[in-house]
Amino acid sequence: MNHDRAIENLLYRYAELIDNGDLEGVARLFEHGEILAPEASSGVKGYAEVLAMYHKFTRIYPETGTPRTRHLTHNAIIEVNEAGDRAEARSCFTVFQATDALPLQPIISGRYHDVFDRVNGAWRFRTRTMLSDLHGDLSQHLLSDAP
Repeated sequence: MNHDRAIENLLYRYAELIDNGDLEGVARLFEHGEILAPEASSGVKGYAEVLAMYHKFTRIYPETGTPRTRHLTHNAIIEVNEAGDRAEARSCFTVFQATDALPLQPIISGRYHDVFDRVNGAWRFRTRTMLSDLHGDLSQHLLSDAP
């Protein structure tokens, strides 16, 4: 698999894991990485901190074991350095949600700025900066105000 495709798969894997309610899987993606939220002047680093953040803020519906969301990641621009061991990606995201109390609708849209390292032939997240641009009704998605 070429570098661009491997990195693109990581972008999509995050969306798949969060939509499936697999918060442990999301945290594993950042075992060696960090998630930054500049709007809240906060960040979490490593498996334990990332997992704790997602458990604190993400509403999981018991009947499905998921947040009842669909994260769409799109418009990815991926740039790999000449050595093939570091890459940056900029992409957009839109999150849709439908619950018993909320008809299907977009609830948030924004951008990811990601940095990846290639270690022992495998790509992994170094940093993910989350920038939210547009907000809808997040009341059915978040347990409290996100960092």
